[in-house]
Amino acid sequence: MRRFAALFQRLDRSTATADKRAALVDYFRDVPPRDAAWGLYLLAGGKIGGAKAKIAGTGELRAWIAEASGTPDWLVEASHHHVGDLAETLTLLLDDPPAEDERPLHAWIEDVLLAVANADEATRRAAIVRGWRTLRADARLVFNKLLTGALRIGVSQRLVQQALAELSGIDIALIAQRMLGAWTPSPDFLASLLSPDAQPGDRSQPYPFFLASPLEKGVDELGDVGDWLLEWKWDGIRLQLIRRGGDIALWSRGEERLDGRFPEIEQAAATLPRDAVIDGELLGWRDGDAPLPFTALQTRIQRRKPGPKVLADTPVRVLAYDLLELDGEDLRERPLHARRAALEALLAEHADPRLVVSPQVRVPDWAAAAALREGSRDRGVEGLMLKRRDSPYQSGRRRGDWWKWKIDPLTIDAVLIYAQSGHGRRSTLYTDYTFGLWDGDALVPVAKAYSGLDDAEILKLDRWIRSHTLERFGPVRAVEPLHVFELGFEAVNASARHKSGIAVRFPRILRWRHDKPAAEADRLATLRALATAPAPVGAPSGAITSNAGAPSGAIASDAVGADKTIAPEGAPTGRGRR
Repeated sequence: MRRFAALFQRLDRSTATADKRAALVDYFRDVPPRDAAWGLYLLAGGKIGGAKAKIAGTGELRAWIAEASGTPDWLVEASHHHVGDLAETLTLLLDDPPAEDERPLHAWIEDVLLAVANADEATRRAAIVRGWRTLRADARLVFNKLLTGALRIGVSQRLVQQALAELSGIDIALIAQRMLGAWTPSPDFLASLLSPDAQPGDRSQPYPFFLASPLEKGVDELGDVGDWLLEWKWDGIRLQLIRRGGDIALWSRGEERLDGRFPEIEQAAATLPRDAVIDGELLGWRDGDAPLPFTALQTRIQRRKPGPKVLADTPVRVLAYDLLELDGEDLRERPLHARRAALEALLAEHADPRLVVSPQVRVPDWAAAAALREGSRDRGVEGLMLKRRDSPYQSGRRRGDWWKWKIDPLTIDAVLIYAQSGHGRRSTLYTDYTFGLWDGDALVPVAKAYSGLDDAEILKLDRWIRSHTLERFGPVRAVEPLHVFELGFEAVNASARHKSGIAVRFPRILRWRHDKPAAEADRLATLRALATAPAPVGAPSGAITSNAGAPSGAIASDAVGADKTIAPEGAPTGRGRR
């Protein structure tokens, strides 16, 4: 544990990418393989325990630390709210022991934490408290991070892979490919990960996805439109469809196998005339030229074995836009236009409507492309994808060759009604906000937003929140409904899960409307007019309207605010929920 704690401190104190990468190289070079494997697992986002291996819930941890430290429950809760991070709070409430248990990282995980997973409460509590009493502060903090499941030290999986590539000399793309999906941290896995030789599992893995970057400059700066391949930006599930020999696999961009959830796509893949790895978008789709809203697709995502009714209600198809492998040959270094031609030939021979090529958007110039983009919502898409015709298929987000040119967001003017402190370095500031719209004489929450203000605005708003709090509900503060913010979002849907009846997709703050009083904020009826009902039965997407009057297709919701209504003078009438 001591070595991993030292790495944690070194990473947490550095803001330079090169320094962090050097720290990772030093760690993986110097520690024994079993500790290196567990360190890799944790740094790559892996968590100890989970739904199938319960070690400790947050409520249990707060109760146990209160007993172990002799701290009243209310003070533990207040300390947590002040510090913002539960792992750090647990660490601060106990003194260092005179001598430390110096067992290595893997022993703490395997012989202590996993050894008591799913045991009775007394057994789990005894193991955790023993850890607290035998580890010094820096190692105790890491121990608590393992319990709460969040390291938060500014290290991306890509940075970890760069360090491993530098250490081993193995191509980073191969390391990234071997790390996809579920794997068990062990010396054997680490050895195979860094082996220069072909491994048995290499052929069953997908390739790392190539991700487009948001276009933040004018399209005229991209040069001749003829150098680019334009496609619609679909709003579905990004996946790789793999057929190798008799094996069929569907891999999501989230590194999850989707086998069994979309059997019609697996059937289509099984009838391909040649082995292939295809990159594309999975969408709900009935007859016609437009996809179903993403809400329709959500009815199938969690069903591992969908029944006949689900299959009939929400048929799906894959719109393919890249061919990464053909008959075992890796095509990623070939230019996009060559991969595209091979993809079109393959799927033309296949001729299955469940697996088709994503159509190109052909335009004479960028002005024509911009005009088509304005009508994206009518088509149920998010904008345009711009891909350089001679680009290779890279891994991760590499700027320059693939851009996503999304349509402008829908907007509303909403009133700030709740605030909650953030996490990590912003745990002492109120940075998580809930916004409401007028419904009659009351404000109804419709969205939560966490981004869009600069540091100066956050500090100013934090001070105002502290001096204008009406009520507290745990970590949530109800504030005077005085400030209006312009919110942007991608789409809006009717939702029976929320009191407002509305769910918005990807809400964020666009600006603080100092010029607008709360009474002039938008009304809930305005947002409801933009919404379309979810379409689990496969109804064609309806139309919503942006502030500029552009009609648009319905897309699924991601997040909304608490179901709590505030009277016009700001008096809360019910209890909020996070």
